[in-house]
Amino acid sequence: MPVFPPGPGHGYGPAPVPASRLRRIARPAAVMAGVVAAFAYVGTVDPNEPGHYPVCPLLRLTGVFCPGCGGLRSAHAFAHGDFAGALGSNAVAVIGYVAFAVLWALWMVRAAAGRPLRIEPKPVHWWAIGAVLLVFTVVRNLPFGSALAP
Repeated sequence: MPVFPPGPGHGYGPAPVPASRLRRIARPAAVMAGVVAAFAYVGTVDPNEPGHYPVCPLLRLTGVFCPGCGGLRSAHAFAHGDFAGALGSNAVAVIGYVAFAVLWALWMVRAAAGRPLRIEPKPVHWWAIGAVLLVFTVVRNLPFGSALAP
């Protein structure tokens, strides 16, 4: 059977048309819209008032602050521009907000340029993040680390 080179009627069809800039930035824009909506909700519905959000199950059962305890209060303070209050409620969450903002900006710039964002953390990175969260959790539950408690 003869092998024909690709061409009209023989296989691959026309080359794909590159996506428009608007289409390329749609996904990062949608993610940011979701984050803004979540912060707007938490900024509007105060987590400092009881009854709006569920209590942390680990805190309720053991009295121990988990790494996320104070995260909603931190987001509420952050949404209101109270950065010191946000750090006081959950410093790791604020670091997460900043890291997200940097990665999102990089994603948006690369998407607008038509280049993919490739972040491929190695297992050592995940272990390091877990170790930081574990140390944060232990320290915030000790008397000398009470400044890290929400």
